[in-house]
Amino acid sequence: MTDFEAALASAATKVEARLEALLPRTGRIAEAMRYAALSNGKRLRAFLVFESAGLFGGDGAADAAAAVECIHAYSLVHDDLPAMDNDDLRRGKPTLHIKWDEATAVLAGDALQAQAFDILANMQVADSAKLALIASIAHASGAEGMVLGQDYDIAAETASAPLTLDQITRLQALKTGALIRWAAGAGALLAGGNPAPLHAYADALGIAFQIRDDILDVTGNEATTGKRVQKDAAAGKATFVTLLGLTGAEERAESLVAQAVEALAPYGTRADNLRAAAQFAITRTV
Repeated sequence: MTDFEAALASAATKVEARLEALLPRTGRIAEAMRYAALSNGKRLRAFLVFESAGLFGGDGAADAAAAVECIHAYSLVHDDLPAMDNDDLRRGKPTLHIKWDEATAVLAGDALQAQAFDILANMQVADSAKLALIASIAHASGAEGMVLGQDYDIAAETASAPLTLDQITRLQALKTGALIRWAAGAGALLAGGNPAPLHAYADALGIAFQIRDDILDVTGNEATTGKRVQKDAAAGKATFVTLLGLTGAEERAESLVAQAVEALAPYGTRADNLRAAAQFAITRTV
């Protein structure tokens, strides 16, 4: 196991233990929340929180990681709904609205979003750090961040013309990249440091990550990815692959990884796991 693989596994173990402790336990909505948030996942966002916190020495990384994983889980639950992407499989398991029903999925997603802010509000850190984290995750996940990206994605399905490369890049920088950006900068905010280099890293990483998703939608299989594949082509959606071709998409992803790695120069070898994460983003099979 490489140092990066060990760090990724450790981040998953730590954030899942924190989620296990923090998520409610009683009732149907609590059960649905736990189903969504504790299902197997890469935990890349949690990993980014822990690694960025390690660069600055700030406390509270486990709670910040749990918060962003709650937001991410809520976004997937809602994204899978029939009114959105209409998926029935997530991480190899039935999506939440398939296992329960649509109303339960909406409510569980709402509750997971609220849970994230509850976690951040109760962190045992300086008030300035707490407020910075709360304000920035609200922006990253809201109407000028992830939700706006999702709205662009929905609108693209009925647009008169396919999205351009610039438009897709903007869409994915919001839908996928905004939370990755927040996670990468969280460690700096916890310690009152400057998140700018980590934000530059994450901006490139987020697009590279999405390009790999587009590639896997074409080349992957359901058993490996844990979700339906070739959905974009069936829906006639413009993606990085449809616009650039497989080879062009791979080359764009590699260029973005180089940008991400370059942004980490101020941290020297302490950021080697983050550099490895950038490579992982474009070589992963799930």
